[in-house]
Amino acid sequence: MAATNPTFKLRDPIGLKKGLRLEAIEHRQVRSDEYKKRLKQSQLDLLGWQRKLTESKGTIVIVIEGPDAAGKGGTIKRIVEKLDPRLLKVHSIVKPSADESQHHYLWRFWNRMPPYGQIVIFDRSWYGRVLVERVEGFCREDEWKRAYREINEFERLLVDDGAIVLKFFLFITKEEQLLRFKARESDPYKHWKISDEDWRNRRHWRENIAAAGDMLRRTSTERAPWHVIGANYKWHTRIRVVRTIVDAMERAEFRESAL
Repeated sequence: MAATNPTFKLRDPIGLKKGLRLEAIEHRQVRSDEYKKRLKQSQLDLLGWQRKLTESKGTIVIVIEGPDAAGKGGTIKRIVEKLDPRLLKVHSIVKPSADESQHHYLWRFWNRMPPYGQIVIFDRSWYGRVLVERVEGFCREDEWKRAYREINEFERLLVDDGAIVLKFFLFITKEEQLLRFKARESDPYKHWKISDEDWRNRRHWRENIAAAGDMLRRTSTERAPWHVIGANYKWHTRIRVVRTIVDAMERAEFRESAL
C-alpha cells in the first residue's frame, strides 16, 4: 500500500539517480535592485498567506538543512522578518538534552510541531539522524539506515493532518565555505559564528556530502520533496526560498476555506 501512496513516491530533486552530483548544481546571482524588489514582494505575499493560514487547520513546517555557513540563518531571517511573530516559531536544533536522549530521536520534534494555523521553522532538524549522527558515529548503522523509512512516515503523518512540509537543502561549494569561514574569523561581529567544531566538520566534507546525497534520494517524496538550492550567492537563495514557500501556500488545500 505504501508504494501507491503519493506521500511515499520518491522524487529525484536534482537528478542524483542519473549520476549528477551536488557539486554540479547551479549557483545563480541577482542584481541588488532586483534582489530588493523581489524579496520585498515575496515577503509581502508571504505575510498575506500567513493571515489566511490562521483561518485554517493547516500548518507550515519548514526545514532548512545544508553545510556549515550555507546561509541558513540569514535565509530564516528573511522568511520571518515581515511576518507576525505571534504565529510562528523558529527552532535552532542542537544536540539532544539528557532528557531528550532518553526518547526516540523524533520525540523532541513532535513536541515542537505548531498549533493549527501556524508556522514552524527548523534550523537543522530530524535529518540530523542521517547526516551528522551518521557521519560522526553518534548512532549505529542500523539506526540511521532505518531512519529514512521512519522520517518518511513521520512526514506522511504531518501531511495527512494538513501540514505543508517544505524542505530546503542549501548547498555551497567547499571553496565558498572556506571563504565564509575565514570571513567570520576576521569579523569581530561574526566571530561567534565559527568554532573548532565547524573546522572539524569541514574535514569530513566528503562523508557529509555522501550522506546528504543519500538523504535527498531516499526522503524526497511526492508530497514532502526536497528543494535543493545552490547557495553560493545569498541573495538568490533568499528569494528562492521565500518564493517557494509562497507558491506552496498558494497551491495548498486550505486556500478555499481560508478565502
